[in-house]
Amino acid sequence: MMRKALVFMLIALAVSGCVFKKQSKSRTTGWAYNDAETGNIPYISGYEQTAGPGLVFIEGGTFTMGRVEEDVMSKWDNVQRRVTVASFYMDETEVSNQDYREFVYWTQRVYPGDRKKIESILPDTLSWREELAYNEPYIQNYFRHPAYADYPVVGVSWTQANAYCGWRTDRVNEQILVDKGLLNHDPAQTGQNVFTTDTYLAGLYQGTAGKKTLENSDNTPRSVRWEDGILLPTYRLPTEAEWEYAALGLIGNTEAELLSDRKMYPWNGVYMREDSKKYKGRMQANFTRGRGDLMGMAGSLNDRADVAAPITSYKPNDFGLYCMAGNVNEWVYDVYRPLSFRDLAEFQPFRGNIFTVPSKDSLGNLSRDQYGVMKLDTLRDFRNFKDGDPNSQIIDGDQWTSVQGNKTKDMYIQDDRPGFFSSLLSDSVRVYKGGSWKDRPYWLTPGTRRYLNETKSQDDLGFRCAMTRVGSPGGF
Repeated sequence: MMRKALVFMLIALAVSGCVFKKQSKSRTTGWAYNDAETGNIPYISGYEQTAGPGLVFIEGGTFTMGRVEEDVMSKWDNVQRRVTVASFYMDETEVSNQDYREFVYWTQRVYPGDRKKIESILPDTLSWREELAYNEPYIQNYFRHPAYADYPVVGVSWTQANAYCGWRTDRVNEQILVDKGLLNHDPAQTGQNVFTTDTYLAGLYQGTAGKKTLENSDNTPRSVRWEDGILLPTYRLPTEAEWEYAALGLIGNTEAELLSDRKMYPWNGVYMREDSKKYKGRMQANFTRGRGDLMGMAGSLNDRADVAAPITSYKPNDFGLYCMAGNVNEWVYDVYRPLSFRDLAEFQPFRGNIFTVPSKDSLGNLSRDQYGVMKLDTLRDFRNFKDGDPNSQIIDGDQWTSVQGNKTKDMYIQDDRPGFFSSLLSDSVRVYKGGSWKDRPYWLTPGTRRYLNETKSQDDLGFRCAMTRVGSPGGF
């Protein structure tokens, strides 16, 4: 009897083992997934996104966007509005000089004779120059000298920051493919044959395959597809709502779904100094305390920084993000409008949508520029949508759906004649936030906002990157 029972037990275990090894089946047809007998129908279950290099997970949620103290500038451009932000990823720190120098180094190596390309991404070191100040040493040293390698990059325009995000996306995804053995590094890539995520997915990149390959249903080799879930979404600038939500870090001020304490700064309380016993009295951010006082008295420097400080200075907020107040201001993705808060969507608010599709030539082939980047055609431009006028731009070009043919400059006067009034607002003006080493505490509150043309730069303005999270907000 014991012998029979043992035999039955072994049979049961063998059968159960077969069940666990059996391919999962379609609930639609009953056909097995990823099985050669049914044509290798692809299906990936339980995908969980991993954070890209340098990123921290920010669990989304609802919060009140806008001012948290008196609007001392009387602009009324940050009126309070409750919104919801989806989960996303964000750089733990501001992009440093070393981070950005990698971008410059790569560009110089891949396009050695293209001065226009190289100069288009170089920070404007002359942004340090001031008529009645001796800032010349920063012009020569701040971006290039190793002493400032871990300091935040400044003097970069919104356009340059956006270009960095695109470059970083491509290098990270290229490395992922190399690490998985699906692609080999090609130090000689140049011209149009440069790895970009878009051209690789479109089959336009002619790189060297690695030792491993993926296969089609007929066992022929293929490149990675977006559906494989191997490549990461794009690095990009955070939206204004994402940046403000991340800066406040309210995750540490909730009990269940109740907000116990609303924050004025990325830390608790309304004071600029630490109240913990170990660090009592130390400044919690890098800012200007008063007229002519940027760092305090010798022997007891209040924020321990004359200009910017290293990117991991001061305590991180409850999301683990450093310097979300002070140090340097940061570009965000949005186009600036004074009344945006009244118009924006309640979920994922953002102004600046330009909807595009890949451009094709007369033969229907995808087009690339001289640097291998895919060209895009604009389908819709919503930067002016619901912008206080009835004629929002929703078609190609600069024509609005109005019999008057209004343009942005008709709503915000642009007049280049000397002595005539000209608005600073346009479709090329972007928001920046956070306050800097040369700002007073008012600008360190996450709800405050300023703007600058996307081609301009400042000696106290940098950026950090974000990445969209795909799938659930925090896992089930």
